[in-house]
Amino acid sequence: MLARLKLAAWLPATALGLGLGYTLITLTRLPWWTLPCVAVLAGALGLQLRVGSNVGGYRRAWPWSLVPLCLWGLYVYLADSFGNVDLGAVFFHLQAGITDHGGTERLIAAGVYTLCMIGLLCAFTWLVRRDARLRRIEPLIALALLVGNPLLLGLGERSAAVVTDDGGWLDRHYQHPAIDRQDDPPNLVILYLESLERTYGDATFGDTYDDLRELGEDAVVFEGVEQINNTGWTMAGMIGSQCGTPLMPAGLVHDRQFEPLAEVVPGVKCLGDLLDEQGYRLSYLGGASKSFAGKGRFYEGHGFDNVMGLDELKDGLDDPDYVNDWGLYDDTLYDLTVDEIKRLDAESDGPWGVVNISLSAHAPAGFPAQSCRERQGEWDDQDILYSVKCSAWLARRLVERLEDEGLLDDTLVVVASDHLSMRVSVWDELVGLPRENTFMLLGNGLEPRRISRRASIVDLFPTILDAMGYPAAEHRAGLGASLLKPDSHTLLERYGKDKINARLLEENELQHRLWEGLAPQRREDQEPPQDNY
Repeated sequence: MLARLKLAAWLPATALGLGLGYTLITLTRLPWWTLPCVAVLAGALGLQLRVGSNVGGYRRAWPWSLVPLCLWGLYVYLADSFGNVDLGAVFFHLQAGITDHGGTERLIAAGVYTLCMIGLLCAFTWLVRRDARLRRIEPLIALALLVGNPLLLGLGERSAAVVTDDGGWLDRHYQHPAIDRQDDPPNLVILYLESLERTYGDATFGDTYDDLRELGEDAVVFEGVEQINNTGWTMAGMIGSQCGTPLMPAGLVHDRQFEPLAEVVPGVKCLGDLLDEQGYRLSYLGGASKSFAGKGRFYEGHGFDNVMGLDELKDGLDDPDYVNDWGLYDDTLYDLTVDEIKRLDAESDGPWGVVNISLSAHAPAGFPAQSCRERQGEWDDQDILYSVKCSAWLARRLVERLEDEGLLDDTLVVVASDHLSMRVSVWDELVGLPRENTFMLLGNGLEPRRISRRASIVDLFPTILDAMGYPAAEHRAGLGASLLKPDSHTLLERYGKDKINARLLEENELQHRLWEGLAPQRREDQEPPQDNY
């Protein structure tokens, strides 16, 4: 009887302690050994208080806290997967489509999380049914779990945009992009480096960033490009840097809620639209499927002639089995990128543009190419710094190869991270440092130098236009300002990051602008309220 009592007292309490300990080490920078300490403490406390020992009699009841506990489980899973939980990314991917994703390891993790949550719910229910003391305070526990859940807090903040007094503050700062024709337009190459933020250049990470640092010796290198809300995932980074605006999900303005988006940000002009009007032939190449997260729809709807993802590129592989969970390895992608540039360059005298995005440094561990493994040695399948170093080397090698083959004459090369890294093996070190995106420009007559400005990824759009010789009006496009013009102040320089992020939570007019065509028409005749800042 005593043994049964002891088992009843400590085992469910220890299970809940394991859940609490895991939550703490996931959401904070506490060390791993916090988990067993919390579990042991919870088990000892349960034994001391004789929790679950039929105090007050048994009662068959379903706890109020089951749903709040499930919501916390979802939040911890998202935080463990991505680091910072971005509800905008969740909403956008659900609407744009998540088929053909490469997150196999996260599906396995989701299964493990589900089993663990079932165990926690069973333990909690078992204790509530056998302890009247716990039953009395359990509704308060449920309320505290709901009120304290960051997921629900975020949903509440986004819902507040519906009733905000001024939901058009950012929209009033939007500058419609327009450029004039030039006689000798340059070609354009944009290399997005997945998650390869400039923070990896810190001494903490050794020689990881050295190849990009070397590439930057011949480039205009920009320091201080921060990440604002709604720019923290791949499509958001691409749209931010090519359209000059954060990617605000369509949300309820999408008129077909249970179908994938037919178009992506159809209401704004982006880099591809402007260059298409100037006669550019534009190609996009990505190692992952173009169906994932609406990449294909975005590029096809904004001036690109050739949009190629995994399905379109895999027929060109020498070894069809040389692929990873997401798609092509970057050495293969870059070979195909060179082939595409050669084709465009030989096709006619007209200008061309090529955009591609790497996969090597994709969280959580990356996908280093075989050529990197031959150069760097064995990989442990976990070390993100190995993958980041690989990505940087492959990017430098690609630029040097294009230069050696004479394919970068009269060409602007843009090298940029699409967003900051998500949770990886050096997450604690990353979040302990000031974090910045990578952004550098090479060629087209630019003098190598360093420019330090407080900026965000939306400022890349007018900066690229300026560097190509297509200055927008007042050197502004979308919400961005050219970083090449000191007197063109960015939103972060004028208002600060906190105010911009706060405004993004309240904004709805800019959202309607982005998705015009999928949503009711914006009301242009309405008198805008006065600025509060």
